[in-house]
This record gives sequence, C-alpha cells and structure tokens, in this order.
Amino acid sequence: MRAQTLLQRLPAASFLLLAAFGLAMIARVYNDTTAALITASVLMFACCWANATHLLGARPAFRFVLLAVGMGWFAEQMGTSHGWFFGHYTYTDVLGPRLGDVPIVIPLMWFALTYMGYVITNLIVWQAPVDGTTGLGHAAGLSFLAAMVVTAFDLGADPYFVYTLKAWIMAKTDGAWFGETVQGFVGWVFVAFVILLTFRLTARPQAPRPAAPFLPRHALVPLALYGAGIVFQMVMGNPVEIRTIAPFAMGIPLLCALAGWQRWSKETAA
Repeated sequence: MRAQTLLQRLPAASFLLLAAFGLAMIARVYNDTTAALITASVLMFACCWANATHLLGARPAFRFVLLAVGMGWFAEQMGTSHGWFFGHYTYTDVLGPRLGDVPIVIPLMWFALTYMGYVITNLIVWQAPVDGTTGLGHAAGLSFLAAMVVTAFDLGADPYFVYTLKAWIMAKTDGAWFGETVQGFVGWVFVAFVILLTFRLTARPQAPRPAAPFLPRHALVPLALYGAGIVFQMVMGNPVEIRTIAPFAMGIPLLCALAGWQRWSKETAA
C-alpha cells in the first residue's frame, strides 16, 4: 500500500524536481561551481527517473537506469583509460567525486539525456511518449534518431565544459569542433545508440504500464529539461558561436516533439 501511494505521487514529485532543477540552473548562471553542477545534475537525474517510472513503470524504468548508468560509466572509463569511443581525455576535479576515473555525475547524465532522447523521438515519430509496435529495424532507426537528439546537446555542452569549466582535458587540442574531435561526437552517437537500442529490445514485447495515469502535461517534463539545456547554452555558451548553434541543433527536434505532443494531447482529450 505504501509503495502504491508513493507511485501515485510520482507526477507531483516530477514537477517538484523539475522546479528545483530550474532553480539550480539559474544558480549556475550566476556561479557555476562544482556544488552547483552536482546539484543540477542530480536533480535532472532524479527528475528523469521519477518521470520514467511514472511513464514506463517501476521495473522498466529501473532497467533503463541500470543500462544507461552502467554503459555510460563503462564507455567513459574506457575513454579516459584507453581512448576508446571518444578519444583520449582526462577528467579534472571540477565535476566532483569519481568512480574510477569518471565523475559520478557523468553516468547519471547518460541516463537523463538518453531518457529525454527516448521521449522526444517517440513524440516525433509516434505522437506519443512511448514506442509503438516495431520490428528490429524500426527500433534501430528510432534509437539512432534518439542518439542524434542526445548528441545535439553535446554540440554546445562540450565546448562550454572544456573552455569555461575545464571539466576535462583533451589529449588532442586541435579538434574539428572548438577543440573537440570528430571521434568524440561519433562516440556520443554510438554509446547513446547502444543504450537506447538495448533498452528498446529488452522492453519488448510488453507494453509500458504507467505507475499512475500519464497525462499530456506529464510528458512535458523531459521536454522542459531538454529546453532548459537550450536556454543555458544560449546564455552561457562558450565560445560565443555556440549560442547560435543550440537553438537550431536542439530546438528543431524539440519543436518537432512539441508538435507530436500537441497531436497526442488532442487525441487524449477526445
């Protein structure tokens, strides 16, 4: 009974965590310290987990968390120690405590971003926040699209983390994208794709079972989190060129998802 009560409170918890995340992001604009970064990252992770549990059910959401956090940590650890996926780089102390060579907040962000990509892609393709019935090929296509949505965030975030925060140091400083190498972005797409495809395949053939009625306004939570990333990059992006990249790279999939959300909300109300 207590567990059921907690699950029914997930919608309110998601919105409260979203509000707290918004305040944390405002704090980052004025003083982007390690504490502010960790706070905002943990709140984003918690908000996405609560929303995913509400949308997918407790077990599928937990499986998504385990896949994204585990695979994300492994990819980052192999990157820092062997140069796999993203090229050679070294994390500094800016992002706080580590597990191995990887700051703990980084795997948490892998889940948050892949979950946002999952919902955004579903809204674009299915006009609903969850997958429709698909075969392997369609699941792979959806996962690749979602990985592109995730990597669009990285286009603006990586230069800011390197130039302003100095959160990590790239071994190669002559990368094609403001110091970042092409390999880094290929790695982001690949790792996000593997996480998302693995989750989609393990989630079939069972349909999601929301922990509580999932209304259109609840699907706005991951969209708002993604939108907050756009605003932050437009305000704080460094180099300054990033401030014009974010609204197109991230704004186009977000607007397409909002169009799908609008259609879904009308069908739900009918």
